[in-house]
Amino acid sequence: MNNLSKELQELVSEALKARDFSYSPYSKFRVGAAIKTKSGKIYQGANIENRSYGLTMCAERVATFRAIMDGAKPGDIVGLAIASDTEGFASPCGACRQVLSEFAIDFPIVLVNKDGVTEEHTLSELLPLPFYAESLLAAK
Repeated sequence: MNNLSKELQELVSEALKARDFSYSPYSKFRVGAAIKTKSGKIYQGANIENRSYGLTMCAERVATFRAIMDGAKPGDIVGLAIASDTEGFASPCGACRQVLSEFAIDFPIVLVNKDGVTEEHTLSELLPLPFYAESLLAAK
């Protein structure tokens, strides 16, 4: 897995397992995600489609919301892996990037393609100008 640390290899393995739970009967675009928190716990997510595409939920948000529902707080996310069935890499969409930035901004994100090839980024690299809470205060 391209010289990844043991910790990131574990995340990749969990994202690949999560991909098997994708509900994607319309697009056939399966995505699995795995988030690790400071506690060491890993949370899986898979994309869940709906025939009304706007109601579809991405794997990254499913994993994030599972972590939050289990008590994770802002700053607790320490890593993310995203596995897809594509030849290229499936990077988090803009909505997922913004949601992730609510909970941490500088953590590794490993993208995994259908052949197991990986590419590593950070959220701050993928989302250089997030919308912060301070932006809401500036409006007052």
